Amino acid sequence: MSDFLQNIFDAQGENRWKIAQSSVKERIAKLVKLRKVIVARQQEFYDAVWTDFHKPKTEAWLTEVYPALQEIDHTVNHLPDWVEDKDGSFSLLFPLNSSVSHFEPKGRVLIMAPWNYPFLLFISPVVAAVAAGNVVIAKPSHKTPHVAEVLESIIKEVFPQNEVAVVQGAGAEIGDQLLALPFDHVFFTGSPNVGAHVAEQAAKIHASVTLELGGKSPAIVLDDVNIKDAAKKIAWGKCLNAGQTCIAPDYMLCPQRLMQPLAEAVADNIKKMYGETEDARRNSEIFVHIVESRTVERHQALIEDAVAKDAKAVIGGAEFCDSGTRYTPATVLTDVTPDMHIMESEIFGPILPIIAYDSLEDAITFIQARPKPLALYIFGKSETKINEVIARTSSGSTCVNHCILQIENLSVPFGGVGMSGTGNYHGIYGFKTFSHERNVMRQGALDTMTFLYPPYHKDNEKSLRARIQNLVKKIL
Repeated sequence: MSDFLQNIFDAQGENRWKIAQSSVKERIAKLVKLRKVIVARQQEFYDAVWTDFHKPKTEAWLTEVYPALQEIDHTVNHLPDWVEDKDGSFSLLFPLNSSVSHFEPKGRVLIMAPWNYPFLLFISPVVAAVAAGNVVIAKPSHKTPHVAEVLESIIKEVFPQNEVAVVQGAGAEIGDQLLALPFDHVFFTGSPNVGAHVAEQAAKIHASVTLELGGKSPAIVLDDVNIKDAAKKIAWGKCLNAGQTCIAPDYMLCPQRLMQPLAEAVADNIKKMYGETEDARRNSEIFVHIVESRTVERHQALIEDAVAKDAKAVIGGAEFCDSGTRYTPATVLTDVTPDMHIMESEIFGPILPIIAYDSLEDAITFIQARPKPLALYIFGKSETKINEVIARTSSGSTCVNHCILQIENLSVPFGGVGMSGTGNYHGIYGFKTFSHERNVMRQGALDTMTFLYPPYHKDNEKSLRARIQNLVKKIL
């Protein structure tokens, strides 16, 4: 354990009870200051994220800065209500006692953010942790180093290090050192494999965990779908951030007769959005590149394997992958089968495999046989069939007739299930994630237990119950 990490952890430990007892007004003031600094310095983030992986300003604002500001505004507006004790219901046995759910901060928390939305997925949990009254050590991803520098600078401008501190470094080098410290809660966003390791390490220090992971999120297309509408939305959802989105549609399931029309419609929309030719898309100022060269090489191998096993590229293809510029072309594959490598793990890139099904039953069975995804998308008109898919599948979230948008509503939880994650956040759910909901009971003027202490009455249980009920009636 480095002295640097230990010193920060110890300093926060000395400060944690002061922060825990901070007022709602004080916490709101910190969040308002954070918002002002983000607004004032957002151009620094846009420059950094462009350098790190070619993300354009408009997309960076839409998917990172704007939702981060939304999270702050929502929290500031609702925090006074969230922190209030919530009354428990009437207890028959203790009619004059009062019980409440009291929210207290978990204490010292660790937040480990990913690289794909390096600003939003760092700021959002930090906002929730601060709102709940915790001290925080937060680690941005080393894969987006320019964004990490901006984040550290912003946090230093708003918070003292003994309240919120940013530590940088490769996850393999610094992650386990952090997880060896006795945090009260660990919040991790990343891959299922690393998430399992984080959970194992957190268990050793008895820390509660929130794991925001991923997986292969399917888009299931029903036979009555509006092809034009669905194709446009799926093309956008798949190519947003070049597919490097935890809730991107990973693959599509569609009726056999619709496979080719849908594939061509998705390809047409990709051309309209990013350029008619491969050269135009490669040189586009609005098509995001891949964060690492080796990931492009993995994408290329996945496409080559699929094509070698008789899949067909309607747009894009392995020959256009360029690890030197970290460019993976938007690719749509038809005639994909489950035995292809591209169906084994999350793609995390702008490649859409399409699998044809003969019946809705086959499609549902296909999804049921695989780990629970972070998101599931359904496109179609039949409410009966849409409800059937929802009832017979499980996913962290579901969106009907669109992609990605379910993450934007802060009044509902966002999180995974099973392999796609543990716990949730956003809005009040983030506040609760970083809070311990404490049961506090206060004894009333009359202690009814006086009549129930040993030695026990010889009456049977039925008579005892009747006596208690009569006692309650007299009290009331």
